[in-house]
Amino acid sequence: MSALSAKISGRSARWRAASGTGVEERRVLPRPLRRAVRFTVSLAAGRVHVPRHVGTASVFAFLGAVGLYGMSVGGHTEVVAQSVTASAGFAIEDVRVSGNEQTSEIDILQLLGLDGATSVVALDIEAARKKLAELPWVESAEVRKVYPKTIEVMLKERQAFGIWQHGEELSLIERNGKIIAPLRDSKFATLPLFVGRDAETAAASFEQELAGWPELKSRIRAYVRVAGRRWDLHLDTGVVVKLPEENIGKALAVLSRFEAQQGVLDRDIAAVDLRLSDRTTVQLTGGALDRRKEALEARTKALKKAGVAS
Repeated sequence: MSALSAKISGRSARWRAASGTGVEERRVLPRPLRRAVRFTVSLAAGRVHVPRHVGTASVFAFLGAVGLYGMSVGGHTEVVAQSVTASAGFAIEDVRVSGNEQTSEIDILQLLGLDGATSVVALDIEAARKKLAELPWVESAEVRKVYPKTIEVMLKERQAFGIWQHGEELSLIERNGKIIAPLRDSKFATLPLFVGRDAETAAASFEQELAGWPELKSRIRAYVRVAGRRWDLHLDTGVVVKLPEENIGKALAVLSRFEAQQGVLDRDIAAVDLRLSDRTTVQLTGGALDRRKEALEARTKALKKAGVAS
């Protein structure tokens, strides 16, 4: 009977402890912390065997972690990585460039910052590609690592279509009218010259329209855009052909007929005006006009003399 009473009393005590009535609440650590505390106590009591040199390794690991953190915060990670990997035999010693006709290899090396200590491992391929794409002639670029010491650079360059004169500036342009770079030498002197506002954007379509007139096209030295609406053609003989805004093909057919019948473009004239559909106007040069006046005056005098003599 006393044993049964003790058991009931024990259950009542545990129930009171669980319900928090009359007994202080027990504080129990979470399971992961309990394991950590038991391990710490065992380590301090000497019940856990510690291998030799663990302390030294721990110190070096701690110092390494601190060093890495410091490099990360100070922004020196890339520099350290470059130095370490370059010293390990991964310094870039060979750069193979292909596809560059207008872009010099010196410009490429300077832009990439290759100074003999740059590492293949630490080189940022995407950043290098973006830098190369900023060069004037480069349309697209690809950079590839060839371990252990080589970098391959493959370029696709833009194609010069013509020369655009805007004010006193001369620029090389693509077929779509985008500027490539300023004109610096006579290497591209054979390209067609387009002059005036909006000439660069309208150049390709107009040049294509002249494809059916190869003889005339071969004699053109400059395409001059007038008021952003029409074109004047400056020929190698100095003659200016003034074209209309519309029906350019019809005007060129008239010019071709005149040239075939009278060789008008090789005569001493300043301009051929084709802007009006119902007439063609020819402007003489100053010298030709003077000679024509002299000829008319001589003819008039001759007629007068002939009339007096009669």
